[in-house]
Amino acid sequence: MSAPIRSRDNPTFKRLKRLASSARARRAAQRTLLDGEHLLAAYVAAGGQPQTLIRPASRAADEGGPCAAAKCLVLDDALFAELSPVATPTGVLAEVAWLAPQPVPGTPLVAVLEDIQDPGNLGAMLRTAAAAGATRAILSRGCHDPWSPKALRGGQGAQFVLPLDVNVDLAAWLGSFDGSTVALALGEPVDLYAGDFTGPVAFVVGNEGAGLSRAVATAARVRAQIPMPGRVESLNAAAALAVAVFEAVRQRRSRVA
Repeated sequence: MSAPIRSRDNPTFKRLKRLASSARARRAAQRTLLDGEHLLAAYVAAGGQPQTLIRPASRAADEGGPCAAAKCLVLDDALFAELSPVATPTGVLAEVAWLAPQPVPGTPLVAVLEDIQDPGNLGAMLRTAAAAGATRAILSRGCHDPWSPKALRGGQGAQFVLPLDVNVDLAAWLGSFDGSTVALALGEPVDLYAGDFTGPVAFVVGNEGAGLSRAVATAARVRAQIPMPGRVESLNAAAALAVAVFEAVRQRRSRVA
């Protein structure tokens, strides 16, 4: 085990810090940092091979785990905490290359996300889509980086198995999709549960505060609302997507049965 890196001026630490904090640096390197043993195990299960295993000096003896074969690096605890996406570091990070999952077979079920800016929300939405068996996720130019450490924690492995298209012109993509495109929005006369989602379908969800832009909402062939008999104004964007994609799951299971 090498001596711990203790200086913020160390070139390796500076490179890792850029991966932790800069979407531009992650895009240029096609790499990111994973936080925690669970996420590392999901990465390995998806066919990835971590390049560098990073531990704080206080946990340097905790070897093994899903990336035991990776190069090992020890950081001073304070430097490690600067890289961690959480207030209480888990004790292990790994530098990894982005994965490019193969298209998921089956009837298209697509999550189309416009300007989702909270990394935890974005990760949760990708996790929901992957859990529902979505075949692809389409992200607008205004979405948060899906490979940021916080989005990866929210996704819990979704980014490793769900094909992602990023920086997409959503209106153009919706116009080219060969199937039903359903924008989820408030105040629409069409009830989501009245739709038939057994065929190819793409559900479109907008920004946490502003909702869908006019251009994207208009590009969708259907605009539907989720019925809410309770006394609240709206659903969280991640919850709205979950309702929609699992309604498609329900319908498809019922059709097979």
